[in-house]
Amino acid sequence: MSVDVVWLIIAGALAGGFVNGLAGFGTGLFALGWWLAALPPLDAVITVVIMSLVGGLQGLYAVRKAVDLPQLARFILPALVGLGVGYAFLDTINAAILKFLVAFMLILYGGYFTFSRKLPTLHKRYPVIDGWAGFVGGLLGVISGLSGAVLTMWCSLYDWPKDERRALIQPFNMIVLGSVFALMAWRGLIDAHIWFIAAVAFPFSVMGTQIGIFVFRRLTDRGFQQLLIWLILVSGFMLAGRELTAKILTG
Repeated sequence: MSVDVVWLIIAGALAGGFVNGLAGFGTGLFALGWWLAALPPLDAVITVVIMSLVGGLQGLYAVRKAVDLPQLARFILPALVGLGVGYAFLDTINAAILKFLVAFMLILYGGYFTFSRKLPTLHKRYPVIDGWAGFVGGLLGVISGLSGAVLTMWCSLYDWPKDERRALIQPFNMIVLGSVFALMAWRGLIDAHIWFIAAVAFPFSVMGTQIGIFVFRRLTDRGFQQLLIWLILVSGFMLAGRELTAKILTG
């Protein structure tokens, strides 16, 4: 492994870890660009899943007292169904088209509320939409690793304190991506080479996550909601740009 590759792995680990520590999602969206420049696509995606779990454990500990298990279950149970459906059709779904669709939704949603004078403040619960958000999160998690995209968009509409938002997004992503990791291991995709890459990324992912958690603790509830919406917009542009670049390079 060359020095250039090591530096790219470190940069991705710091960027992905920081955003995960700050918002509870986004490791793949902010780290994958670095890692795809250094690693084969499959190695990069597997590393994202592993480092998402590393960052998720730290973030979950930071909001452990705010975790509401019944509320989490309303999202997780449909997510597991979505994960199963996604896995069953994994070889027939066009992941690139799906990612462009998700990027479009992220940009549309993030753009609207970034430049809107009034932030969303839903007080009433919508359990049916909650379930669909969980289902789609599970589906996207196994197909593209984007388990938190739709969930974060939906949860940012609720008038919740920051710990409550984070205490749903963080464990949701961990359970879905943990299931994806188990499926990867079952298919024999995790080998010594992957663990070596993860070992290089690990300390810098932890460092980035801890810095992100430090900033998160100093945000107000409204500031965290604004941050989520801004990150949704940036994530949409990054995802679309990465897919467009990949399409151009592959012809």
